[in-house]
Amino acid sequence: MAERQVIGVLGGMGPLATVDLYRKIIEATPATRDQEHLHVIIDADPSVPDRTEALLHGGPDPTPWLIASARRLASAGASFIVMPCNTAHAFLPRVQPEIAIPFLSMIDETADRLAEALPAGATVGILATAGTIASGLYHRALAERGLRAMSPPEDEQALVSRAITAVKAGKLGRSTTELVLGPALELARRGAQAVVAACTELPLALRAEDVPVPLIDPTRVLAEAAVAVALGQRLLPSKGLAYRHAQ
Repeated sequence: MAERQVIGVLGGMGPLATVDLYRKIIEATPATRDQEHLHVIIDADPSVPDRTEALLHGGPDPTPWLIASARRLASAGASFIVMPCNTAHAFLPRVQPEIAIPFLSMIDETADRLAEALPAGATVGILATAGTIASGLYHRALAERGLRAMSPPEDEQALVSRAITAVKAGKLGRSTTELVLGPALELARRGAQAVVAACTELPLALRAEDVPVPLIDPTRVLAEAAVAVALGQRLLPSKGLAYRHAQ
């Protein structure tokens, strides 16, 4: 049996999203007792500066915080790192060279899943922070796989941002769902053949049954990929390749 790898979770962005990833790692693991689950090390530092503020408005650079957290995970024994924050992947080109172990990219894993599920040339709707949209993370990754990304217009993006803020404040009721539901339905109406909940807060507010096209949850995709790597069902990602779509 292949040696199990230790999953490092660079979390805190935000705390509920970190819990959601860990829960989905547990759910994706074929285990019937405690001892069959995977070794997961979580470093959740919610003091990391806002990633969208840094990308769009010249806010504090989160890179030093991300490097510090990743180094703590590596020192604690993690074999590779997953990060339940889509927007933070925009900073990985400066983080990964400072870290001795690789990151498993949420962006790449989600784009691969979509490329497997959709025909070439299909349109994918992206619900994300304004920072993720502006960074082009998903747009580039999907284009490389022959898919087209579609994001909401400015007024609907404002609703998505409000929904993300509400989840970060612990508001998980229907009122939060309604904020993001309109933009999701409009993406489907405009021709999106799948919609990605591309902020780790959004799967906590939007459910697959709310949307008439497949709703892709990058948190679950990342959890399943991390479990496969940790169990030896997939190779450990090569450092330097696992974050290429953040560039």
